Amino acid sequence: MSTPQPATPPQRVVLDGHYVRLEPLSMAHAADLYEASNVPDGDVRFAYLGDYAPKSRADTEAFIQSVLGKADPMLFAVIDKSTGKAGGRQALMRIVPEHGVIEIGSIYWGPAIARTPRATEALYLFARYIFETLGYRRFEWKCNDRNEPSKRAAKRFGFTYEGLFRQHMIAKGENRDTAWFSMLDSEWPERKAAFERWLEPSNFDASGQQKTPLRFD
Repeated sequence: MSTPQPATPPQRVVLDGHYVRLEPLSMAHAADLYEASNVPDGDVRFAYLGDYAPKSRADTEAFIQSVLGKADPMLFAVIDKSTGKAGGRQALMRIVPEHGVIEIGSIYWGPAIARTPRATEALYLFARYIFETLGYRRFEWKCNDRNEPSKRAAKRFGFTYEGLFRQHMIAKGENRDTAWFSMLDSEWPERKAAFERWLEPSNFDASGQQKTPLRFD
């Protein structure tokens, strides 16, 4: 094993894929993000996020204003390339370049993004960027242990469960036990190949259903 090297801090760059494009979050995304968040089950979708479901576009603008210019967390809008609209957001956060550790968090994938190839590609674009361009050694996913969909997503995306941090924090006035997951640079080549096989347009039929599931051998 070679001597570990410090990684490079992430930059506000555009990351382009087949289904989605990740853009640094800005006020230009406010209207689309409010539309994607103002859905009947919005409160449920925001239950485990640090912020609350917006009740107005002004709420969305206030959230964006609160994170503009921050290097950590660094927020990106998820642009659905089929519509050109921002259908969600995600962040690079808890960034420690000297140890080569970085986390994905503050994930909100609206109804047009969640449980589609768009969400998978949004994760893939972050992973490719942090491992291949920035040189991180460890990519983390953390969530409230009560958040079963998030834990299932972490495993589906190739993260390894590492354990439970009990009474890790207080979130929205309640105790949060935090489930920790990670992906390592040594695992990325195999993960990358699986992502790219699954994301191929030929892997989906005319109705958008996958032919072969995402699998890490």
